[in-house]
Amino acid sequence: MKLIIQIPSYNEAAALPVTLKELPRQLKGFASVEILVVDDGSTDGTSEVARSCGADHVIRLLQHVGLAAAFATGLEACLARGADVIVNTDADNQYRAEDIRLLVEPILAGRAELVVGDRGVAVLPAFSPTKRALQRLGSCVTEKASGVKTPDATSGFRALTREMALRTIVLSQHSYAIETLIQAGARRVAVEYVPVRTNSSARPSRLIRSLSDYLMNSTATILRAYTMYRPLRVFTGLGGLLLGLGLALSVRFLCYFLVGQSGGHVQSLILAAILLIVGFQVLLIGLLADLVGFNRRILEEVLYRLRRLEMGQNSPAPRSPRRAPAAARTRKAK
Repeated sequence: MKLIIQIPSYNEAAALPVTLKELPRQLKGFASVEILVVDDGSTDGTSEVARSCGADHVIRLLQHVGLAAAFATGLEACLARGADVIVNTDADNQYRAEDIRLLVEPILAGRAELVVGDRGVAVLPAFSPTKRALQRLGSCVTEKASGVKTPDATSGFRALTREMALRTIVLSQHSYAIETLIQAGARRVAVEYVPVRTNSSARPSRLIRSLSDYLMNSTATILRAYTMYRPLRVFTGLGGLLLGLGLALSVRFLCYFLVGQSGGHVQSLILAAILLIVGFQVLLIGLLADLVGFNRRILEEVLYRLRRLEMGQNSPAPRSPRRAPAAARTRKAK
């Protein structure tokens, strides 16, 4: 088996030497371990530093496209180079390289297709109290949206099988972490979290420009991904809410009408009619979106099979088994 460790990088010439030096070149269960660096349009010589520090593969993008696109490019490059397992880590040496063995262990044991490193964001000293609270909130919302136990939704330290990589589609322009978790939950992928350690941060995060920017981007990503994979649930809930409000106002007007006091409440009747009409239309939109979702799943399956053909795999792999219970899929940090 071949393991490829991919590192999306943007202007990380100063940090890469330490990061690459600490990455393992041998791991139990793998015949070879290779390192691939995706240079996301850097202007500081990141590609040259990566080559000089021993990276086996360097993919240089001509312009800066963002973390999500760089991550997706790395997956494609790893697949093309025959990776059986792919580990993604950060270029700034945030994660302890020796914990890669913890990430790949559930995959080697056949328990998981996607393994994510849990930094313990609820108690991480490097985060401010506000950031810890936001991380807990974001993880909780992502867990509800994905149906996957999620103690650390934004962790980029993760390992995935070749099949998982072939089926992964990144549409977000901000970050891949939350979107791919919601995808995994919708597809009933076996996901496991393992506790991992972090190194001291050498600089502020480039992904989070401000708390407001982080909240807006994360909220948009969750809503977009959840609506894409569970459209009927979203539109049924919204349509049901509007219909409920319309019915409540209709009953209120009827009560006034029965006691002969409807004269001053015509506005309520008009609003009720509008809510009922809009609620019904939203339900119809939900049905159409669900039908479109079936078409999207067909297209995803076609894309998956095309990817397999491009990678030299002529027959589709069997679908993964049903996801294990949450308790079996998640390790608690000791």
